[in-house]
Amino acid sequence: MSDRKDVYTRVTERIVADLEKGVRSWMKPWNASHTAGKITRPLRYNGTPYQGINILMLWGEALDKGYSAPIWMTYNQAQELGAHVRKDEKGSLVVYANKITRTETGEGGEEVEKQIPFMKGYSVFNVEQIEGLPAHYYGKPENPLPLAERLDHAERFIANTGAVIGHGGDRAYYAPARDIVQMPPFEAFKDKESYYATILHELTHWTSHKTRLDRSFNAKRFGDNGYAREELVAELGAAFLSADLGITPEIREDHAAYLAHWLKALKEDSRAIFSAAAHAQRAADFLQGLQRKEKTAEAA
Repeated sequence: MSDRKDVYTRVTERIVADLEKGVRSWMKPWNASHTAGKITRPLRYNGTPYQGINILMLWGEALDKGYSAPIWMTYNQAQELGAHVRKDEKGSLVVYANKITRTETGEGGEEVEKQIPFMKGYSVFNVEQIEGLPAHYYGKPENPLPLAERLDHAERFIANTGAVIGHGGDRAYYAPARDIVQMPPFEAFKDKESYYATILHELTHWTSHKTRLDRSFNAKRFGDNGYAREELVAELGAAFLSADLGITPEIREDHAAYLAHWLKALKEDSRAIFSAAAHAQRAADFLQGLQRKEKTAEAA
């Protein structure tokens, strides 16, 4: 696809259409009825998880079309594996972003290298649209991971971040001035999934601190554009992390009011969802990086 703006527009229109129906593409978009479901981000044919905006795009496609397998590949990749896409199947859009280096002449006649960002879109197919793949692409789990084990893993993940977390009261929030995450008591939540999805949301906010990712959208007051954008980043970050930890995120009723703000932001700027997904990916990567540091410290 040669028109970069058209890629931004197509992706944004898809997310906007879902939001206008009250559907958040990042909420409960996966199914663990596949062996690859242990990693519930969308996966490339070689098992590498997709990142950023492509997670939202492929979760949305899986939700819309009812795919339980999280694995996607191009038409040519299917052919290289000796398989074929079924007749009349339609591909799903993903995007590829990179930079090219171009040599230009500077004001003084000197050669200057300039990096130019570009984005292109291409189509991938879910393995459920493809026939003749090796058996493991269609695998079904024999012994699903016990729920209790997943939650134990979530507890370790949270502890390894080193965030100061307080419990009490009836609100969940991150307080930047004190740099603490405040959560209601565990027993106040309707279920375990709600608790973990909520604390992952607040930990995504926690990464915004100036000593960490220094993320700011110039929010001035509750509900303004900057505030809504940070909430969208936290929603996506929590969804990405929930997928990594095998937790089904729950929609928080107190975030319903943000739908209108998100729609307004996305309709005004076709790149807003790309920015939010990129920030959410960086936040998730930052929190995952703290897990690796903890493991390295334990090994030492």
